Amino acid sequence: MRTRRAKLLGQPAAYHVITRTVAGQHLFGATEKEVFRKILRKVAAFCGVEVLTYAVMSNHVHLLIRVPAPRPISDAELVERASLLYGHTRAQEFQHLLRHHDPREQVRVRDKLLLRMLDLSAFLKELKQRFSIWFNKTHGRFGTLWAERFKSCIIEGRRTSLETVAAYIDLNAVRAGLVADPKDYRFCGYGEACGGSKEARQGLIAVLGSASWKTAAADYRMSLFGKGSGPAALGWQGAVISDRAARRVMAQQGKLPAHEMLRCRVRYFSDGLVLGSREFVDGFFRENRSLFGVKRTSGARSNAALSTLNLATARDLRHNPIS
Repeated sequence: MRTRRAKLLGQPAAYHVITRTVAGQHLFGATEKEVFRKILRKVAAFCGVEVLTYAVMSNHVHLLIRVPAPRPISDAELVERASLLYGHTRAQEFQHLLRHHDPREQVRVRDKLLLRMLDLSAFLKELKQRFSIWFNKTHGRFGTLWAERFKSCIIEGRRTSLETVAAYIDLNAVRAGLVADPKDYRFCGYGEACGGSKEARQGLIAVLGSASWKTAAADYRMSLFGKGSGPAALGWQGAVISDRAARRVMAQQGKLPAHEMLRCRVRYFSDGLVLGSREFVDGFFRENRSLFGVKRTSGARSNAALSTLNLATARDLRHNPIS
C-alpha cells in the first residue's frame, strides 16, 4: 500500500498529522512558530476540528487532531465560525448574504463555508495556505513552503492510543535538545497548557479522559517523563529526560503509569497508517479493503515496541526505524 494518508468518512476520528517544509529547510523561528500556533487555533475553530495537542518545530509540524462526525450546522453557527477566521465585518457580510440575498446565492455561500468544515483535508489545506501566505509576504518570498500535502495516521480514540501519540508529539522539543522539560517549550500543546491556555488544556483533558486539568496535568506529566527518560541506546533518537528528573517527577506526582516506556521514533506514529488495538486496525482493514494490496489477508501488524501497550498498526514497521 503506497498511500501516505488515511481518513475515515462520516464518523468521528482522531489523526496524527505530519507536514514538513520544502526540502526540510529550517525556516521557522519563534515568531513563525507563534504565528502558526495562532492560525492553527483560528482555523480549527472555523473548521470545527479539535486540536488535542501539537508541536511546531523549525522544519516540520506534528498535530494530533480529532474530527467530529458530520452534523447539521445552522446559519447562525456558520456566521459565528466565520467571525473567528475572517473577523466581525466579513462575518456580517456572510450573514447579510444568508438572510437577504437571492436564494441561489444563499446556497452558494452556505455550501462554500460548509465544504471547509468537519473535514481533515479541508482543515489542513486552509491552515497551510493561510500560513504560507503570511510567511511568504513577511519574508519577501514566493513559491511552495511545504514539501507535501501531509502524512496522516488514524489513531484509535481510546486513552492508551491517544496518550501514546500525544506524548510523542509533546516530547519533540526534548528529543531535539531544545529543552530538558517539555513544559518549557511553548510551541507545543503541553507547553501551551502549562502556560495557562484553556484551549490547550481542554485538548489534553480530552486525550486523558480526565474530569479536570488538575488531574490531567499530573497524569500527563508522569506519562511524559516516563516515556521520555532512559538511555538513548534503547531506541530513543536524540536527547532524553534524565532518570533523575523522571524520578523527581514521579516522587512528586505519584506512581509511574503501568505501561511500558516508549522510545519509538516517528515511523511508529506516522507511517503505520492506522494505530490502535488489533480489533480497531482489523476493522479499518475490513471497511477499507480496496486500500490494501490483493495479497493482503489481514489488517493488524504487530511490533515489539508497541506490543506492551497492546497496540498494532496497519502497515509493517521497520525494526530499526528512521525519522
